[in-house]
Amino acid sequence: MESLVEQLYQARMASLSPVERIGRCAAMLKWSRDLLARQVIAEQGPMPEERLKWEVAKRMYGADPAALAIIEERIANVSGRGV
Repeated sequence: MESLVEQLYQARMASLSPVERIGRCAAMLKWSRDLLARQVIAEQGPMPEERLKWEVAKRMYGADPAALAIIEERIANVSGRGV
């Protein structure tokens, strides 16, 4: 049995327009990427934005061997570790 909170959440999600749903999805993806970027920086230190982008992608898609190979190739081609 769903709680009242869950019922309200589901009702509000159902009332969103397709454009609002896509906007919400995009905002959640950005939030997730930003969180991963902060984790990468905390663990590996500052790095160029291009490398950070690929390090985040590695965390997101690294379980796929084909994606991982492409991402690691891109990381190898990014120059330097400093900002």
